[in-house]
Amino acid sequence: MHRKAVSYVTRTTSAAAGAVATAATSVAAAAVAASIVFSPVADASSRMAGVSEDLLRAVQLNQITEEQAIKFEARLAGRIAGEA
Repeated sequence: MHRKAVSYVTRTTSAAAGAVATAATSVAAAAVAASIVFSPVADASSRMAGVSEDLLRAVQLNQITEEQAIKFEARLAGRIAGEA
């Protein structure tokens, strides 16, 4: 009988710890989402600078070719300019 009680306590403690971890993860995700939603929108030039940096890094990591980066940056520049 004692082993069953220990097993039950262990299972319920593990389940509670898992629930707390899940809740903490959800709270952290909500905080990140809120910070993104409520952050000010960057102007077009800073957005394009960020895009250029990201694409340069992708080329350096051989994730995309330089030609793909150039075409994608031109396409995004048109879209970002259209938003402004």
